[in-house]
Amino acid sequence: MSKESFVSIRNLTKEYPMGETKVVALDEVSLEIPPRSFTVVMGPSGSGKSTLLYLIGGLDWPTSGSIQVADDEVEKMDENSLAEYRRNRVGFIFQSFNLIASMPAEENVAFPLRFSGIPKAERRTRSREILTHVGLGDRIRHRPTELSGGQQQRVAIARALINDPPLILADEPTGNLDSHSGFAIMQLLSDLHREGKTVIVVTHDPRMLQFATNTVYLLDGKVVSEESYKLATESMAQAAVEKGGTL
Repeated sequence: MSKESFVSIRNLTKEYPMGETKVVALDEVSLEIPPRSFTVVMGPSGSGKSTLLYLIGGLDWPTSGSIQVADDEVEKMDENSLAEYRRNRVGFIFQSFNLIASMPAEENVAFPLRFSGIPKAERRTRSREILTHVGLGDRIRHRPTELSGGQQQRVAIARALINDPPLILADEPTGNLDSHSGFAIMQLLSDLHREGKTVIVVTHDPRMLQFATNTVYLLDGKVVSEESYKLATESMAQAAVEKGGTL
């Protein structure tokens, strides 16, 4: 791995069986992501961007290729090593929040600490501190159903931060939010980057680009240039308009 890289990806391929055929989600992807950067991976639905994020986070295994995060060779880890990697070195933020409906915010945030042997009182203190940090100090006892979409995403971000991981992975974090709440979440992710986190966001929301220190464009499982990406997405948009016009 280069000294300038925190995440180094080499010839990464992921294939899924579909009956007697194979779907290639990622096709020989190679990337270098600097430490303490804010990387935005842009791509339309089906481009492979979420697959890329899950592989970096150790939620799935590649068909071939390598993923190195700092000193961790992710594709070589066994289940126990992957669990420890996900718990301590990666914070996940999902589009659907993935909060536990029966738990108030502070318990949702503290939940990952249960697997680290941390006493309950310390778990509560740490979760309240992080909720305050993301602007929800007055919502610690509220359950997900009592929170807006933007507030639920803040709880999810606080949960991702509870073990102070160096790497934050966000999968379409604004996808289920209105424009105002979505922009607030972008600002919060940008703040985390400025605090020293390495942040990788996969999205099709172009507003995220204003916060990026570097950008990756994915189409059909391959890394492409910005020009190729814009031409392809403009063509897709035009085809959608024409199809709509025939209805």
